[in-house]
Amino acid sequence: MPTDVVMPQLGESIFEGTITKWLKQPGEAVQKDEPLFEISTDKVDAEIPAPVSGILSEIKVAEGETVQINTVVAVIADSAAVAQRAKPKPTAAAAEPQPQASETSGATEVVMPQLGESIFEGTITQWFKKAGDAVEKDEPLFEVSTDKVDAEIPSTVSGILREIRVAAGETVEVNTVVAVIGGAGAVAQPDGAPAPAAAATQPAPANEARAEAPASTPPPPADAVPESESTEPLRSSPLVRRMARENNLDLRRIRGTGTNGRITKEDVLQALEDGAAQPTAESITAAPAGATPAAVTEPETPAAAAAEKAPAPQPAEGRLELMSRMRSIIAQRMLESRQTIPHAYMVYRVDMTRVVRARERARVAFEQRHGVKLTYMPFVAAAAMEAIRKHPIVNARIEGNAIRYHGHVHLGIAVALEWGLIVPVIREAEMRSFADLARAIADVAERARTKRLKPDEASGSTFTLTNFGIFGGEFGTPIINPPEAAILAIGALKKEPVVLTDADGNDTLAIHPMQQHCLGFDHRIVDGADAGRFMAAFKDALENWTTEIG
Repeated sequence: MPTDVVMPQLGESIFEGTITKWLKQPGEAVQKDEPLFEISTDKVDAEIPAPVSGILSEIKVAEGETVQINTVVAVIADSAAVAQRAKPKPTAAAAEPQPQASETSGATEVVMPQLGESIFEGTITQWFKKAGDAVEKDEPLFEVSTDKVDAEIPSTVSGILREIRVAAGETVEVNTVVAVIGGAGAVAQPDGAPAPAAAATQPAPANEARAEAPASTPPPPADAVPESESTEPLRSSPLVRRMARENNLDLRRIRGTGTNGRITKEDVLQALEDGAAQPTAESITAAPAGATPAAVTEPETPAAAAAEKAPAPQPAEGRLELMSRMRSIIAQRMLESRQTIPHAYMVYRVDMTRVVRARERARVAFEQRHGVKLTYMPFVAAAAMEAIRKHPIVNARIEGNAIRYHGHVHLGIAVALEWGLIVPVIREAEMRSFADLARAIADVAERARTKRLKPDEASGSTFTLTNFGIFGGEFGTPIINPPEAAILAIGALKKEPVVLTDADGNDTLAIHPMQQHCLGFDHRIVDGADAGRFMAAFKDALENWTTEIG
């Protein structure tokens, strides 16, 4: 039966998308997971794959139109009936077989997993196995980096890693086949990957010898790609093409490192860094017809002559390193947050005397009973949960022209890593006991540092805590984690002089452990009075600590 194709939701705060290009036309055959159309939103540009195989029978939304999520944009006819009819006939060009898991008995395709509801691509940073190696079920197979999480991906089956289709360093969309496990036949490596040593002793088949390039013809360098004369369209996303237009880049001069030569955002950034794709002098000032070489190259003025003799600019000092994928995406997210959210801040100085005493009394017994160190973070988290119960506006978010008040507090805990920052999430934190909250905080922080977070543990937070005090900072002004309404920064715990006033109005000076906390809030949702009420309740919960530690 026909299958409706709908506008997907590419992120929890996105509710519409614009179709920028159809990659198939009505009447054409499509395969499941084959790119069907391109969309653009305020957060991401992406190619959307077909949900099933079949015939594209109808396009309901034209290019350039913007529609709400879940709107039907196309219809694909019955895939079962079409598959046999659309099966291509063998041609001479197809004589060399392409490895397909579906054609190999017992083969299992390994796909790029979706590591979070708003994540649509990942970068393979490392393969733990090479083609030809045996793998066991649940054994780590490769490592993935996204804007939310770095994770080791285990094998779903036992067998032989027959083929690696995506090399380390490449970025692909979720559900892309990255490897094949099991089945008989020769193993294969992606382009550029080193072949197994044993392969060097085998003579090359006759049909492969003709594909070898002469040894005297080295490949062109990546930063000096000649302009292509091919009429084949460039593979790139709307985002990449927009970046090229805005920076006056010629995409034909950029070597694509993505799947099938696709030009990625990282390729454009590298080209901007190298200056390789900038228009050349020949393309900017072309010689008029019939002009002599001297007429083109000879400077026309003394100033021009002096400019030609001027020494070449010296390279900048220091070391230049490309951002890691995680760092690049963190930079993008933080910039988007500052540009789209009107940040406001409120700082409260909290007397932590009762909390310090409670922790000292219970620390040894708590650690023996629960197996985790008793830090100050669960005290702060528990006080924040109590304050949110009284003032839930800080646990809300904007959706269009409405405000969504979340039914639960999914607490994000910012964890500093050697290679970036990650925010694991504790679900329904307001429902947990103090001991459960402490165990959960220690658990997700440790697994974040060792890259063992589960996919759904790195997204979906509704309120975030970040600890500036871990490095001694008294307080900081944090950037909100969209689409949340607020983030609470924790300062360092320090002994400070405090003025105490007794019942008779007499003042005395004492030394107390003090801590400053800064609430960053979205001023579109949270007013200053709301923020003040929340912070007052938070402060009261800490200064008059009564919660059972357990």
